[in-house]
Amino acid sequence: MTSQPSVTPGPEKLPQRKRGGQLSSIQIMFAAILAIALILAINFSSRIAATQPLQQTYDEVRAEIDRLSAEQASLIQERDYVRSDAYVEAWARDEGKMVRPGEVLVIPVPSAVDVDTTPPDTAFVEVETSPPQSDPWVVWWELFFDTPPPDL
Repeated sequence: MTSQPSVTPGPEKLPQRKRGGQLSSIQIMFAAILAIALILAINFSSRIAATQPLQQTYDEVRAEIDRLSAEQASLIQERDYVRSDAYVEAWARDEGKMVRPGEVLVIPVPSAVDVDTTPPDTAFVEVETSPPQSDPWVVWWELFFDTPPPDL
């Protein structure tokens, strides 16, 4: 009888993946997601950095608006007071030195000044308080020519 070598079943060798040369699809997807996340993070941080000066300017403008609003409110309040009768009466009494009928205006005199109760005997002299008037044509001549007019 012929004998054939017997084949004994042994562990079959499974094909093994080569490591190093090829990238799997999972590794490519992971690298793509990582790259996109990195780009988004850089973009987001640059946007945050760009808004800092804008926020500072916004805060300064907001403070200026608040200050101007307060100033406007005080000016409106002052305007309303100036338009009132109370302001007119206060001005008339304090600065205008006016009195109501039947009242007497009293002006206090400092005690350091020696007040003589007898009026001095002085003669009144009239003083001209306005400059002498010249002819209208002389004024026009001086305005147009910057020289004195000719003697006529």
